[in-house]
Amino acid sequence: MGKIYCIMGKSATGKDTLYKMLLADPQLSLKTVVPYTTRPMREGETDGVEYYFCNEERLSELLSAKKVIELRAYDTVHGIWKYFTVDDHQMSDEGQDYLLIGTLVSYRKLRDYFGTERVVPIYIEVEDGERLFRAVQRERKESRPRYEELCRRFLADAADFSEEELASAGISTRFINGNLRETEQKIKNYMLQ
Repeated sequence: MGKIYCIMGKSATGKDTLYKMLLADPQLSLKTVVPYTTRPMREGETDGVEYYFCNEERLSELLSAKKVIELRAYDTVHGIWKYFTVDDHQMSDEGQDYLLIGTLVSYRKLRDYFGTERVVPIYIEVEDGERLFRAVQRERKESRPRYEELCRRFLADAADFSEEELASAGISTRFINGNLRETEQKIKNYMLQ
């Protein structure tokens, strides 16, 4: 049976970069699962690549059709942003391995929906000072930096990924991302075992 690998971790841990590196590895032969969001598109993002960007009306349609596997809402300084995974046949091939980026909440919902034998957590960690530095550097590149939202996310991550929450979700394997290439290789070895 194919696996659904769920990369997760606090903001600015390198999840997006590692995700792209793992997808590019032909030995892993991973397919993507594109999540959905109601948040605005960031510079450099493409609809259908990082996320499917949609409005509340489209979300309501998906909820009515019982297609939403998991849904998270965040009360940001810019309004409520929702992130969700849809049963839209992206993961229908049970012999295929898939890769997606999620949270502990989304991981739990996916695990409950598809089963523990199919959904595998990949938890990424970075020291908090380094993580904050990376987040500020990334935000500075935006034409309209949203530092308030960066701070809100940084603090929310401390609660969302607390040691208690990680233990409750059964997360025991962790990948410390101090060097992208080394971290990628460790994750790849983990996936291939």
